[in-house]
This record gives sequence, structure tokens and C-alpha cells, in this order.
Amino acid sequence: MLELSLCGAELLLRDGLMRADLGISGGRLTGTGMGRRIDLSGFRVLPGIVDLHGDGFERHLAPRRGAMKDLSAGLASAEAELAANGITTAYLAQFWSWEGGMRGRDFALRFLRALRDYRGTGTDLRAQLRFELFMLDDYGDFEATVAEYGVAYVVFNDHLPHDALNRGKRPPRLTGQALKGGRSPEAHLAMMKELHRHMTGVAPAVAGLAQRLGERGVALGSHDDDTAGLRRGWHKRGVTIAEFPETQAAAAEACGLGDAVVLGAPNVVRGGSHSGNASAADLVRDGLCDALASDYHYPAPRQAALILSQEVGLEKAWALVSEGPARVLGLTDRGVLEADKRADLVVLDGEGRIGATIAGGRVTYLSGAVAERFLG
Repeated sequence: MLELSLCGAELLLRDGLMRADLGISGGRLTGTGMGRRIDLSGFRVLPGIVDLHGDGFERHLAPRRGAMKDLSAGLASAEAELAANGITTAYLAQFWSWEGGMRGRDFALRFLRALRDYRGTGTDLRAQLRFELFMLDDYGDFEATVAEYGVAYVVFNDHLPHDALNRGKRPPRLTGQALKGGRSPEAHLAMMKELHRHMTGVAPAVAGLAQRLGERGVALGSHDDDTAGLRRGWHKRGVTIAEFPETQAAAAEACGLGDAVVLGAPNVVRGGSHSGNASAADLVRDGLCDALASDYHYPAPRQAALILSQEVGLEKAWALVSEGPARVLGLTDRGVLEADKRADLVVLDGEGRIGATIAGGRVTYLSGAVAERFLG
């Protein structure tokens, strides 16, 4: 473990930027410097990024169609990208879906085994499981898997194209989705129709599953709520995290109920939703956001926080990618630069580029002028 004293940098503390020393010892932050001194004058030290939902790891596990045989190599590649983007805690959002392929049950089990056995460089890698509601035959296996692998965060999804199926229309992207799942388009469509047919059985099934998981302390989220009523329904089931609400009304309802709102950082970076949903930046301005997540692009949390800092200030903006997400999932040992917290931090240069990432007191990324300071 590192024994270091970071000196001369501006630290992002709860009360804003302050020039002070920061120590690292035994994987924890210390209020006084100890060990080797590193002069970081001219740089800023901020809390490490806590990413509550990211599926960018998928391309590392399957650089071409079909997953790698050795998933640990893909996880190592994903961890390197996470570290290069200042992410020190990452929830890898893995599907358990009727879509099949890398989003199916069998691959989810492979992924969980690989993640359990993976020994990384320091980034705290955790699993989020995204469960498709209409897979009624999978409820028992899914619940048992959550318990076996100690999954602490489950998000309920419904990606069935109900409108198209109700109208008897061919769903969009059917052929591409079928091929990814290893099925013919005809078989894929027949499967979706069969799942859609069991609409009435879903509500009581998911209510029971949510209750049992909640009683075991699993954090529960819903995905893409588009109405206030839908969010109220999830809240009544004990599902108290709203991931990527699609409308201002759904986000406002979540906040009014005391639920957490997680928005997509790429939405901020792009200047709006790619699918025409609510603007994440607007929701942040309205006070309707507790955390920003990478969603599908790991550079986005840092980029979004720096963009928002120009309007709401660095302290408030960076909290949306550090302290805020840590609070959402009850990670009380990280998210801020305070003594005795986990030594998770990012060093930024004057242009906002990452020069170093330290996770759990271990250097996971080092580059440029900051590397010269560490190695000099």
C-alpha cells in the first residue's frame, strides 16, 4: 500500500477548493501528510468517481460479435479504461434479458463468475443486474443468483416493444437484435409475443421479488420511468432509485417521494438526450438529480461534471459523480476527501485532464506531467 503525502495541490473539499496536504496510508486518506512527499502544485485533487451504472465494459468482453473465452482479459481492459477516466468504483450493468447473447441469462452467470474471480489493480468493480420483468420463468433462478453472488444492486427493466406488439407490427431493429441473440428474426418475434402475452402476471410477480430482495438489503431501481404514476408504482414496491427518468414529471415525482434520481452523464455531454427524452442538464438545474452515471461512455462523468461546473460550481457538479452516487447506494466510506475514507482520488491538470487515479490507495492510472511528479 502507498504511503504518500500529496502536497501543494488544490483539494476539492465539502466547502470548495482549498490548498492543503493530503496523506494516503493503508488504503485510507489521512489528514496529515506521511510517507514520500509528492509536489502537486498547480494541480487539483478531487474525490474518485463512483459510477452507478455503466455498460461500456461490454465492448471489452466482446470486441467482435460473441464474447471472449477468457472474460478476465476483458475485465482487465475495462478496468484500464475506467481508471483512465477517473472512475474508482464502478457498477458494471449486466443484463439478465430475453434478448439473449451477451444480455441473456447464461452470459450473466459467466460474467458474475468472472467478476467474482477477477483480481484487478485496485478499482472497486461491482455488479449491477438488470432484470427484464417479463421473464416470469426466470424469477426463481434470478433471485437465487442475486443471493449466491451477493449482488447488491438490481434494476428492473422492460424493453419489450409493447406498442408494436399490441398493433401487430414488426418491432424496430428486430433482425439485428435477433442475430445478436443467436436467433432467427421469426423465432425472436415469436418469443417476444409469448412474453408480452403474460402481461397480467408480471405485476404481482415483480412486487413479490422486490419485497424479498429489499428485505435482504438489495438496492432496487427502475429504468426509464416516463410518467409520475409509473414512478409512484415503483416506490410503493420499495424500488427507490429512478434510473434515467425520461420526463421531468417522473424525475420530480421521484424527488418528491424521497427517491434517488440517477441521470446519464452522456446526456449532459451531448447537450440533450439522443432519443428526445428530458435534458439531464435541465434536471440538474432544477435540483432533480442525485447522481450522474456513465451509462454507455466511461469518459462522460468527468466531462459532464466539468461542463456543469461552469454553471453550478465545481463542488456541486463533482458531487454528482462522487459523493452523490456513493450516498445513493450507502457507500459511506468514499465519495469525499476526508480522513479515514477510502483513498479514492483523481488528479486533474489545469485543462481538466486526468493525470492520476488512485483507488483504494493503489495507483490505477498515471500519465503526463503528474506522472513526472510521482516518478521524479
